[in-house]
Amino acid sequence: MLWEREVLDGVGEEGIERLIREFYAQVPDDSILGPMYPADEMEEAEVRLRDFIIGRLGGPQRYIEQRGHPRLRQRHMPFEIDEAARDRWVELMENAFARSDFPEELGAPLRQFFGEVATFLINRR
Repeated sequence: MLWEREVLDGVGEEGIERLIREFYAQVPDDSILGPMYPADEMEEAEVRLRDFIIGRLGGPQRYIEQRGHPRLRQRHMPFEIDEAARDRWVELMENAFARSDFPEELGAPLRQFFGEVATFLINRR
């Protein structure tokens, strides 16, 4: 977990919060991802992703304390995640990196992690 702690130590929880906030600011108007997120659940979705990422980077384990094991594939199974949805999620996250002024050297391993997890969550062809 060397790169994970480096990222969290480098940007702090505030940097992760900014990144995730910038990501979710794009979701409601997105033609692919928007329909997957009911408007009245957007804030909770943002908190869940923020807490998951902070915990994954070695920070407080709020996500696990509140929701248990992430079980990412199981939790995402109700959503039709195909390659287009995966690619759009990654695209919006890339936009979020730029909009949040995330340091490039710290963002590179996190971008790779996001891409791998997004691919792992594909459940429709």
